[in-house]
Amino acid sequence: MKQPKYLFNAGRMSRKDNTLKFTPVDEDGNEGQPRYLPIEQVGDLYVFGSLDANSALYNFLGQEGIAVHFFNYYEHYTGSFMPREYLLAGKMQVDQTKHYMAPKKRIEIARRFVEGAANNILRVLKYYDNRTRSTPGCADSTLSEDILTVERLLASVPTATDVPMLMGIEGNIRQTYYDTFDAIVGATFCLDGRSKRPPRNELNALISFGNMLCYTACLSTIYHTQLNPTISFLHEPGARRYSLALDIAEVFKPILVDRLIFRMINKRQLQPSDFQVEIGGCVMKEAARKRFVQGFDEQLKETIKHRVLGRSVSYRHLIKLECYKLQKHLLGVEEYRPFKAWW
Repeated sequence: MKQPKYLFNAGRMSRKDNTLKFTPVDEDGNEGQPRYLPIEQVGDLYVFGSLDANSALYNFLGQEGIAVHFFNYYEHYTGSFMPREYLLAGKMQVDQTKHYMAPKKRIEIARRFVEGAANNILRVLKYYDNRTRSTPGCADSTLSEDILTVERLLASVPTATDVPMLMGIEGNIRQTYYDTFDAIVGATFCLDGRSKRPPRNELNALISFGNMLCYTACLSTIYHTQLNPTISFLHEPGARRYSLALDIAEVFKPILVDRLIFRMINKRQLQPSDFQVEIGGCVMKEAARKRFVQGFDEQLKETIKHRVLGRSVSYRHLIKLECYKLQKHLLGVEEYRPFKAWW
């Protein structure tokens, strides 16, 4: 079964028959023991260290449909090598473009993305609000008030007449949500406002890194559908970015990224000592980064009982189902309803 592989060490990768050969290289240029990855076991490659590779390797990866996602030293996503879109279909491309070009059709889909994100944000907030209330001596009205604010903003989503207005509502929902983080994680970490480039503290670094992992997971999933990742509805399509992955990631970030952050902090799996502040911003140390990536990978593999299908499905498969639902909407088969967490 294909699984994503994560490369944290600098090294050299090449093709060895039908196997990927990775040779780690230290700062002095000394080579370590090579590792071999059977190609049939590799889903995507996530590269966090310096990777030395040639065109023959990328031709091989392209033939096998394997994407490579690159992150720099400061944990910023820098880009992806994406194989040729082997599932793209002309009718889907045309219908996706028509829905983007028609303001009424576009705003309808964009509203659904915001509604999906807001509903999952509310699910997370209500979960932690209930936990707080059930803990003796920890009653806190902060979350309840913010829940009401998010619900009020969510109710205003249908009134948005264009995408900029909708993005304004979405921004207010996110800001209200981020204001609750300090209450959820306690005194160990402090968000102190959202900062991205660079993230100025530990919690901001976790959010940025987790969001990029979610974005690349959505991008890889879109690649295996007939959707075009560059044509989006909530985020404005732009040069050198796959903006549809940003749209779909909005729905899943609260349940895949934020829950993981809260759980790892509250279980003390991440400590302030796991981070270091540099000129380029606050970054995780390598050991902490590996733990977080492992946690995210386990989160994608976690299964829940699907209400419609009547069987257990993983969160990774839920992202694919989200893409299929959007496809059906674009083809006029079925109205798109975003995933809504029910745990």
